[in-house]
Amino acid sequence: MRNVLLIASVALAATGLAGCAGSAQPSAGGSSPAAAAPTNPCTADDFKVTGDFGSAPKVEIPSCKPTSELIIKDLVVGTGAEVTAGTTATVNYQLTTFSDKKVKDSSFQRGAPFDVENVGQAPVIDGWNEGIVGLKEKGRRLLIVPPEKGYGPGGQGIKANETLVFVIDGVKVTPAA
Repeated sequence: MRNVLLIASVALAATGLAGCAGSAQPSAGGSSPAAAAPTNPCTADDFKVTGDFGSAPKVEIPSCKPTSELIIKDLVVGTGAEVTAGTTATVNYQLTTFSDKKVKDSSFQRGAPFDVENVGQAPVIDGWNEGIVGLKEKGRRLLIVPPEKGYGPGGQGIKANETLVFVIDGVKVTPAA
C-alpha cells in the first residue's frame, strides 16, 4: 500500500510540474507575436539610409516582408546628366542582402566606381537595367530588387532567391556612342 501511495504522489507531482511547464509555453493556437513572420510588404520609406553622396552608406533593413516589386527611390536628386537607355553610367554602389542584413559588395570600399555600359541592355541584373534609368549625376538612389530581377534561384554567390538592397551614387553619365 505504501508503494502505491508513493507512486501516486510521484505521478501527481509529475503531472503538476508538467502542467506548470505547459503553461509557460505558447498556446497550441500559434506562436508569440515576436516570432511571427512579418506580413506587411516593405515600402521604400521603411528603409533607413544614412551617409552623404560619395561615401559608403549605412543601411538599416526593416522588419517587413520583402516585396516582389522593384522599388526605386531617389534619396538625393542629382543635378547632372540623366541615365537613359543606351548610356554608360559610372556609379558607386553598395549591396546589402535583405535576409541577413550584411554588406556583400561595395565599390565604395574598393575605391573604384563601376561602369554600366549600354544601360537597359547591360550585362547586369534586370533590377539595375531598369532601376538606374533616370538616375542623375550627383544623385543617390535606393533600389530594392526582388529575386526575380536579381540573382534568382542561382544566387551567383548570394543566397538563392535573396532580395537585394542597393544604394547607388550616380558619378558620371556618358551618352551612347
